[in-house]
Amino acid sequence: MFYISTRGHSVKKKFCEILLEGLAPDGGLYLPETYPKLLADDLQRCREIYFNKGYAYLAFEILSLYIDDIPHDDLLALCTKTYTEDVFGHRLITPLRKLDDTISILALSNGPTLAFKDMAMQLLGNLFEYELLRKNQELNILGATSGDTGSAAEYAMRGKKGVRVFMTSPDGRMSQFQKAQMFSLMDANIFNIAIQGVFDDCQDIVKEVSSDLDFKKSYNIGTVNSINWARLLAQVVYYFAGYFQATNGNTQRVSFSVPSGNFGNVCAGHVAKMMGLPVSKLVVATNENNVLDDFFKTGLYKVRDSMSTYETSSPSMDISKASNFERFIFDLLQRDSEQTANLFSTQLQTKGEFSLADHPEFLQIREKYGFVSGHSHHAQRLLAIQACFESLGEIIDPHTADGLNVARQFVEPGIPMVVLETALPIKFSDVIHEAIGIAPPIPDKFKHLETSALRFEAMPANTPLVKSFIAKHCA
Repeated sequence: MFYISTRGHSVKKKFCEILLEGLAPDGGLYLPETYPKLLADDLQRCREIYFNKGYAYLAFEILSLYIDDIPHDDLLALCTKTYTEDVFGHRLITPLRKLDDTISILALSNGPTLAFKDMAMQLLGNLFEYELLRKNQELNILGATSGDTGSAAEYAMRGKKGVRVFMTSPDGRMSQFQKAQMFSLMDANIFNIAIQGVFDDCQDIVKEVSSDLDFKKSYNIGTVNSINWARLLAQVVYYFAGYFQATNGNTQRVSFSVPSGNFGNVCAGHVAKMMGLPVSKLVVATNENNVLDDFFKTGLYKVRDSMSTYETSSPSMDISKASNFERFIFDLLQRDSEQTANLFSTQLQTKGEFSLADHPEFLQIREKYGFVSGHSHHAQRLLAIQACFESLGEIIDPHTADGLNVARQFVEPGIPMVVLETALPIKFSDVIHEAIGIAPPIPDKFKHLETSALRFEAMPANTPLVKSFIAKHCA
């Protein structure tokens, strides 16, 4: 299995080469040359593995299709080390719970930081440590977070040999719980940088540093954002787990509703569908920052600047520039790297937008790829949280509420709709209290956060300043 850049860089690479790298040298994103295809018999075998042996063995089956430069025994050991009931709190790791006859929620937030990002980040931490020890190297991870990626990365990497984490986040834009979860870590290899701006500013800094090939090489810069293919690949696994729980047979179709800001989570669903998972619809659910919803409805992808990105009650989706979107557009354009590069490195950079409204592939985007979309605003979000609590006694977080609101628009008779949970509600207690009048319970292991000391560095949205900070702490 070789990996190629969405922008056409000529050198093909193996999995372990791109694991520690992030962006391709031409600024593109890595994707496999081809997607492995699973037939009905393959799905049945994976179904039996999941229910009989567990999630870790299902992860090994999926990952081994894409990773052939880690010995199978080692890869299996990494999967079984990562996906344990002790860490994720349930035998199935991602249990499905029914809301009604048509809609279920896939629980993805039982990991160490109570967010779906743990599903991939816990594996990534073990993969990084394994590969760095094998190569006798060190890695400096630079990331951007709108709330959950940062804590998931830091909890996965804290204390890991040969790894430092430099995590940027938008100053004042995360929930209090998210902020405390990250900034209270005092591990010597963890560095938090509060950027005076929005998430897109943080993401731009990560991409600019990654595009400076000399700096990247000198300081061994890697990424854990979903531009890292390994992280996205790990997320593909829970689509299979959700499918097996929601269906009885391997030809039955299922739809997934995915709260989406940076397009990484739903892009993993796209990969699963390309592999042959019988997906009817991939529902892209956004908040008031509905750039992705606009694209899937009109074909126009128009990013917003910092001043035009709304601060909402589902803050992890306060994103107007979806860094993973390029992967899907590359597939949509029949893997034409020249067209993809023109859209993302030329048109988007100069005009801030591009349109595929008249492109023949866009006209069949729903039929061929299953993508549909919608958005949810604050009042609808509160109503969804309130309705779930009053009718089912279930408290959901605001992002999952967005996913549920949009999911209801696309339910089809006889086809299960699975909403992907993004986080436990305690991470957004202010919104929950506004919706139902009570705060969600705090897990015992996090009750100390309210009084914890915080350690972070605040700075303007300035890439040279971030580079200097990295250089200073790597000296």
